[in-house]
Amino acid sequence: RNLKDRDALNELWKGFLSLRVQMARNAGFADYRAYRWKQFKRFDYSPADSAAFQSAIEQVVVPAVSRLNARHKADLAITSLRPWDANQHQFIDSRARPPLKPFSDVSVLEARAASIFTSVDPALGAYYNTMRREGLLDLPSRKGKAPGGYCTAFPVAQRPFIFMNAVGLHSDVDTLLHEGGHAFHVFESAGLKSHLLQDVPMEFAEVASMAMEMLASPYLAQDRGGFYSPADAARARFEHLDGNLRFWPYMAVVDAFQHWVYTHADAAADPAACDATWSGLYRRFHPDFDFGGLEAELANGWHQKLHIFQAPFYYIEYGLAQLGATQIWRNAKHDQAGAVAAYRRALALGGSAPLPALFAAAGAKFAFDPATLGELVGLMEREMDDLRAAGG
Repeated sequence: RNLKDRDALNELWKGFLSLRVQMARNAGFADYRAYRWKQFKRFDYSPADSAAFQSAIEQVVVPAVSRLNARHKADLAITSLRPWDANQHQFIDSRARPPLKPFSDVSVLEARAASIFTSVDPALGAYYNTMRREGLLDLPSRKGKAPGGYCTAFPVAQRPFIFMNAVGLHSDVDTLLHEGGHAFHVFESAGLKSHLLQDVPMEFAEVASMAMEMLASPYLAQDRGGFYSPADAARARFEHLDGNLRFWPYMAVVDAFQHWVYTHADAAADPAACDATWSGLYRRFHPDFDFGGLEAELANGWHQKLHIFQAPFYYIEYGLAQLGATQIWRNAKHDQAGAVAAYRRALALGGSAPLPALFAAAGAKFAFDPATLGELVGLMEREMDDLRAAGG
């Protein structure tokens, strides 16, 4: 389907790129990257830092994912890893187990999420129960309902609202935990005197949500208030960490591609050059995959990332946020109460501090280096080994 739309999307791309180059020129910038950096208010890191983060991912995450892929190939008894055998979007179970089914009635999702949030921290559980009492949750899917899931805020009422479309899959659990983190951000920062101080940088807004997914993960088993048998809880946690590891290399591809585009705008006006650059970057960060006979599909990958067309340079935020969230999870493994207290203090700052200070308040380091990333990757791999032994 994407290949059928290739020509039309390429024409749209050339129009977008031309307009963006002109916008930057009109505003007195050397290129659109410099313009967009200023527009995004990225005062705390530079394009060079983005390149350093890409390099760190290549050094420490790509080898870790290769180790996962080697085990995956052994499990499947295959010698060549094809794109459908594993990808960055969805865990593919080598044992062909049916999908996890955490609930059949959304009331179970709502109630057990309350138990999980309370286990993470009683005050967070109280925030969530306030949302339950005040009708601030719209969780089930129904005919005519808009798709998707998000958390929004009602600033005057100082309340969040969570909207989603739960149908009984594990992804619904992840979504509610994720949006719960955003909701807690609203509660914690509501006391800031100026609503402008509640404008949180996206790099940290997603720390709130991603960290909550990870802080909640020990409580997914039924005997800890969650949804699953111990083996299925281990499986859910393994799949989550697997997805997190696989995300970083894909994020690096998207980020590096956009840096190339807007510093080589003349070349990027030729979609064939974009195809070649995307293919090269994808192979660089995903070296284990065999794309024989699928070269056109590989080259077309940049067409399938909406951010490249509609929100240029908006993607590294998720990789940096995942770095912060994983550090909070690391801290919680040694001192949950202390880690959650720091997490809450950081959320209470809203957008009143720069990114390094927000990360530091949460007990994390705002960094781009292979040492920081490598420590976390090693921890994730060890945790995945333990979870795999437990049935994950």
